Parts: sequence; structure tokens; C-alpha cells
Amino acid sequence: MDDTCDRKLDLDEFSKGLHDYGISLDNSEIHNLFSEMDKDDSGNLNFDEFLKALRPPMSQTRVNLIEQAFQKLDRTGDKEITVDDLRGVYNAHYHPKYQNGELTENEVFELFLKSFDSPSNPDTKVTWEEFLNYYSGVSASIDCDAYFDLIMRLAWRL
Repeated sequence: MDDTCDRKLDLDEFSKGLHDYGISLDNSEIHNLFSEMDKDDSGNLNFDEFLKALRPPMSQTRVNLIEQAFQKLDRTGDKEITVDDLRGVYNAHYHPKYQNGELTENEVFELFLKSFDSPSNPDTKVTWEEFLNYYSGVSASIDCDAYFDLIMRLAWRL
């Protein structure tokens, strides 16, 4: 759909893409859908906005598991996961780059946090919204609640 290869869709590309995929909507429906998906009101859909719009909603069971994992990591209870929160919860000493001396313990923690951090705000502080968004993406690829439950419990020792 991204004819200009700029990793975003304008209304014309979006409209053409819907047509190309056989989705029949009138112009007002296309405009309304585009506006709903364009969360930052930029007039373009960036890659994250597009993917978020396509994700199915998560069950409350999944959200509860994600919340348990977040609370386990947020040791200070300030609604952000930081490097200090990770001490005692995540062991950086097993990371290969720590073991070979390439990264310090703090650098391993920062690398870990960046995997959850929002690309638009890479501050090595992970908010509940960023954590939920990350797992919403994971959830979209897992059909079964029981399997998602198992993955979360094993990953976070819940």
C-alpha cells in the first residue's frame, strides 16, 4: 500500500490500498476510517498506527496477565519500569554481551527496556501503556488464551 516507500500512508495510498485488496467502501467511509486510525492527526498513517488498528482486541484475561508482569517489574510502584526497577528482577549477568564484557549491567538493563519502549519516545522508562502496547502486538499473533497465559507465566514467573 505504501507506494512512496516512506513507511507511512496518506489518504490516497490508503484508499488505493483498500481498493486493491477488494475492500469496497465509499469515500466518506474511507475518510472516517482513515481519520480514526490517524491517532496523531498528522494526515498520514505511520506503521505503528496502521498495525495497532489491525490488532484484534485482547481479552481481559490477557490484560490481567500483562498487568501482573508489569507490576512485578515496577518494583517502586511509580507506574514506570526503569533500570532501578530491574535490579533483583532481571539478571543481566546471563546476557552474552555482559559475559563477554561488551556491555555493563546498566547497559544490558537499558537494552532490555528499549525492547518495550515506544520508538517515538525512547527514554528507557517503560510506562504501562508502552508495556501493554508491546504485549498487544505479541497477543495478536497468539490465537489461544491458554497459550498466551502459559507464555506470560513462564516468561515472568507469575
